[in-house]
Amino acid sequence: MKKTFQLKEPGQADQRVLDAIKHEVRKYVKRERRKPLTTGVDFWDFDCKVGANQAEAAVKHPAEVAAAIDAVAAAEGATTVYVEIMAKPGHRLKKAVATPVEPEATVSLESGDVAPSD
Repeated sequence: MKKTFQLKEPGQADQRVLDAIKHEVRKYVKRERRKPLTTGVDFWDFDCKVGANQAEAAVKHPAEVAAAIDAVAAAEGATTVYVEIMAKPGHRLKKAVATPVEPEATVSLESGDVAPSD
């Protein structure tokens, strides 16, 4: 989805227009996630960009898109917001297995030995 949204609509409150934009973005992401996965793909990942226009769009994490839209709308003189969300196949990475730590060798103290003090 590559779309430029108008932040000002005649006859509608600005907050309602902003909520409608965020709703449309969430709806698109949910629709893309429902698509069947191909073999070798673990999940759908997204490349996202948000800005006042296409030239000023900055790369964002999918969880930061709504906050970025709010930030653009809060900027003085902003009339549009550009949102680009492209679905791509995602692959889970295996977590590195930590090597087990060997417990320190315990020293048994005989009755005549004295334990060192800390």
